[in-house]
Amino acid sequence: MRVSADELAGVVELFGGLTRDELYEALSELAYREGEELDGVDAGETLDEAIKSYHLVEYERDDGEPLLVAGPRAFPEQPPHSEDLPHIMDVDERDVDREELGAGVRATLEDEATAALAGGDTDRMRELVDVSYDLEAWAPVDCTTIRNRLDARLDD
Repeated sequence: MRVSADELAGVVELFGGLTRDELYEALSELAYREGEELDGVDAGETLDEAIKSYHLVEYERDDGEPLLVAGPRAFPEQPPHSEDLPHIMDVDERDVDREELGAGVRATLEDEATAALAGGDTDRMRELVDVSYDLEAWAPVDCTTIRNRLDARLDD
């Protein structure tokens, strides 16, 4: 079973956030309902890509285990049979502090911008400029400084 980054975001949004293990469990349930098996390698790669593209972001909980949350680039979409997941899985709905989450995602964006600038990766720089605008619309953060650094390099 293959899912898109937006479908991953749709699954985690059903609960407010899921751990990686819980997300894999949810995907396994969905695959089973489709008469398929979950390919853990494909699912892991899709998950990593969704995090890199900011469709999913990680939120550090008090217990230290991160939750995956729908991110600023996501347009959450419910895959087939996902409406059953809250009834199948033993996971309570979770609340996430959007201000705290936004600050964490901004810090990640800043680190990734620094790496893209250091590596001269102009494609990634352009992508991160777009992410900066989405992030500002998604959470109460200001990414102007990050965007200005990226834009200055892209203008050279």
